Amino acid sequence: MSTKNLSNYDINSVPSGKDMSFAIIVSEWNNDITEKLYNGAYNTLVKHGVKKENIHKEYVPGTFELTYAANIFANYAYFDAVIVLGCVIQGETRHFDFICSGVTHGISEINATLETPVIFGVLTTNNKQQAIDRAGGKLGNKGDEAAVTALKMSEFRKRTDSLITEQEGQDFRDTLNYL
Repeated sequence: MSTKNLSNYDINSVPSGKDMSFAIIVSEWNNDITEKLYNGAYNTLVKHGVKKENIHKEYVPGTFELTYAANIFANYAYFDAVIVLGCVIQGETRHFDFICSGVTHGISEINATLETPVIFGVLTTNNKQQAIDRAGGKLGNKGDEAAVTALKMSEFRKRTDSLITEQEGQDFRDTLNYL
């Protein structure tokens, strides 16, 4: 588990979010934590030039449902990136393992098959205090980190899109659709 402050980053290494748009999908489960993650992500995007009206927020019931919502936004809406925010705290059963594995695999699969980056801003902690520490507490805010990653991956996508010719891009999309 990271003990690095998630809100510490080189501000000069973050691209401008001017003219970018983002979807932020927030799990309602552990909402005292996920709202803090959202506030961190939202404020970081605005700090880096994203217009408030270009940040779209949606809720899903729990962390497991983040994959479904991210897939919808990445497939059918235009955003420069999609950020998913959730919090899973270890309990007495293996439910924690199944939820964490499912959402991690689901988001990874979306990133491997679609063109829109989906940023994993999910806390998976052993207890509530660890979540508090990473949602604006002594270890910063995972939401900040997710927003910085979204800005960087959006810029990466724009840079790499210009390297792919129209035909190569179509061939690549055809390959993805075949899979």
